[in-house]
Amino acid sequence: MIKSSNLETSSSYIAAEELMKTVNIAMTLEKPLLVKGEPGTGKTMLAQAVADALGKKLVIWNIKSTTKAQDGLYTYDVVQRLYDSQFGSNVDDVHQYIKYGKIGEAFLSEEQVVLLIDEIDKADLEFPNDLLWEMDQMEFYVQETKETIRAKHRPIVIITSNAEKELPDAFLRRCIFHYIEFPALAQMKEIVRAHFGDIDQELVQQAVLTFYNIRRVPNLAKKPSTSELIDWLRALIAAGADPASISSELPYLGVLLKKDKDFAQVKNARH
Repeated sequence: MIKSSNLETSSSYIAAEELMKTVNIAMTLEKPLLVKGEPGTGKTMLAQAVADALGKKLVIWNIKSTTKAQDGLYTYDVVQRLYDSQFGSNVDDVHQYIKYGKIGEAFLSEEQVVLLIDEIDKADLEFPNDLLWEMDQMEFYVQETKETIRAKHRPIVIITSNAEKELPDAFLRRCIFHYIEFPALAQMKEIVRAHFGDIDQELVQQAVLTFYNIRRVPNLAKKPSTSELIDWLRALIAAGADPASISSELPYLGVLLKKDKDFAQVKNARH
């Protein structure tokens, strides 16, 4: 059982109590935890915090638009085997040409690990369905060696999504779901304290209030995230910024905003 305090003592991650309850339920039911939320709400950091709190290794599978489900299981390097055979090497042992992916690595680990499948919605629509058998049965078959690879210890699976695509219903049925709301102002101040410790409280107050005012500007293409607020505070501290001038001058705004349109929106909102 993980408590919020376990995460806070092992990392700078500040977790809401409801999120921790959901993490514990997913672990108890031995189901993947699917976490959604806008960028910067700590979805990826959750997996690291859970691994730290439990003293377990974190295995990260970063998903891209070109990623296939097979990549997470294993790949067979037929080109290298052909190359070796042409130069007289012994290629009878097929195992040397099998490279296990992140799911294979998690299954073969001698100890239970936390497996993060990060940003699953970046892949094509069939990707989640292609993992259903392996995630249900905790095993997969290696055609080239005629072996079935079974998980030595069922990994704790955390899956993140930025909701760029809808995930298939069959996949969703197998997951425990949690949506991470963007932190409220009070929780954000806790997050800042966890990152910075001893910091000028007036600077924090003015920076955080200004940050939320910027996020409230209508029609922003990309609202600044928690990680960008942390970076902004680092910039303000490094520059010795005057807290009283932050809301009026908006120093180093390029740390928070990354699109020309958003710069114009924020500047227009001040007039």
